[in-house]
Amino acid sequence: MGYTPTDTIWFNGKLVPWADATVHVLAHGLQYGTGVFEGMKSYPTADGPAIFRLDAHLERFYKSAELYDIAIPYSQHTIAEASLEVVRANKLDASYLRPVAFFDAGTLSVWTKECPVTVAIAAVPTGKYLADADNGVRVTVSPIRKFDNSAIPAWAKACGQYINSARAVNEAQKRGFDEALLLNSQGLVAEGSGENLFVVKDGALVTNDKDASILMGVTRASILDIAKDLCIQATVSPISVEDVLGADELFFTGTAVEVTAIREVDGRVMSGGKPGPITRRIQDTYNQAVRGQLPQYRHWLSFVRQLVGKEVRA
Repeated sequence: MGYTPTDTIWFNGKLVPWADATVHVLAHGLQYGTGVFEGMKSYPTADGPAIFRLDAHLERFYKSAELYDIAIPYSQHTIAEASLEVVRANKLDASYLRPVAFFDAGTLSVWTKECPVTVAIAAVPTGKYLADADNGVRVTVSPIRKFDNSAIPAWAKACGQYINSARAVNEAQKRGFDEALLLNSQGLVAEGSGENLFVVKDGALVTNDKDASILMGVTRASILDIAKDLCIQATVSPISVEDVLGADELFFTGTAVEVTAIREVDGRVMSGGKPGPITRRIQDTYNQAVRGQLPQYRHWLSFVRQLVGKEVRA
């Protein structure tokens, strides 16, 4: 998922030109990975662009920051308004947003107490995260394990944690796969390099939980709600490799991948090599929800307003 530069980025409290949103090479967050981030999307709707589940994403953003003692110097309301402002200022409809907060330059010590906190929000036109995602993706069980919650809490979305994901997906793609499926320290399935996993068996869903060393995905939570509304049984329990290989259907969820079917696992073809009927049903409902086409999910959308003089209009 490459990106096209936009005009401006929200950077430490104000919009600045794209090229001016820079940090020092000795930023603590660069040297040690001491930062947190979110991935969010805006979608076109009949009432203009809207960010999907903005509040839920920012709640996790602040909880992740608290875990790493990153005192974000702006309120959650300010960051929410800034996110909407970035979409509006860059005249975007469908976009991917990246809020990030990290310890900036101040020390080369591992401790962070001398470091200021920098906060930025970028928004770029969105694209497909995984190639051929519409037809389903090919995955492999990675030889690289997911780090354990006892070492680094996987439920937090911290910058440095993703070196684990980068290793796994790079190794998978070198072997010709689209994505990696990581096992946890118990040998059970954790998640993809940047996605949660759902197993479909006998018409019901199974996904794992915090104890499996996964990120507690906002999209994952949304799919559990959608499944309930569609009267599709969903269970939260551990997932084994055998569960994956014996599934009727498999799909990933995440902000970037949305709902993406898995059509093959290490050469084993799933659901006839295409998205299965349960996956399609959930996928279709999700795609309508994020675009404001289903009234029952409208509360998940934060609508961008167009400025007319000093007046804000829908």
